Amino acid sequence: MKVSDALMSRRSVRAFLPTPVPESTVRSIIETAARAPSGGNLQPWHVHAVAGAERERFLAIIKEKMKVTPMGEGSEYHIYPPELKEPYRTRRFRVGEAMYATMNIAREDKMKRLGVFAKNFEFFGAPVALFFTIDRIMQQGQWADLGMFMQSIMLLAREHGLHTCAQEAWGIWPKTVKEFLGISDDFIMFAGMALGYADESEAINSLRTERAPLAEYASFRGFA
Repeated sequence: MKVSDALMSRRSVRAFLPTPVPESTVRSIIETAARAPSGGNLQPWHVHAVAGAERERFLAIIKEKMKVTPMGEGSEYHIYPPELKEPYRTRRFRVGEAMYATMNIAREDKMKRLGVFAKNFEFFGAPVALFFTIDRIMQQGQWADLGMFMQSIMLLAREHGLHTCAQEAWGIWPKTVKEFLGISDDFIMFAGMALGYADESEAINSLRTERAPLAEYASFRGFA
């Protein structure tokens, strides 16, 4: 698969088949993704893969905790800026509306929308759960490096016929995630990622998010 094909076919899948993904495939994807660039070759990323019975055990813990604190424990960073300005605010609004439209869920139907959001914490049925952490001493440059590592995983997944969904939503459960995985509080819980085979029969997976025109985010000078 060409890189451009992987990029164009990558999307945030929110309904997966239960088909298992071999550990050897997950290991290969993660090891290859470590060729992602990082400033000073710090390689600041840490990833934790969970599947099978351990995945079920973890999700059972989250399910019980959600009965008491459905909005989690509070993230260790701002997932979005506290005050989004334009055009970012409108972009976020539009993607939300487009997603719920695929399922015919009205804006007024808060309970159904919350139900869709809660599926984040089931990894949308994906058989493989990935968690990404970063050392607290790292700064913005290293967070960008972590993002490139995650993108590399998402593109390599396409090479294997797999899909993903990057989930910053998991950032609201830092304490529970780190306790379960035995991660020191020296690390920040950044995001989760669902990995598996897309269930193409689910309407939500028909969503293709729009992209801004090139002129909105790029400029070119000095070309012949």
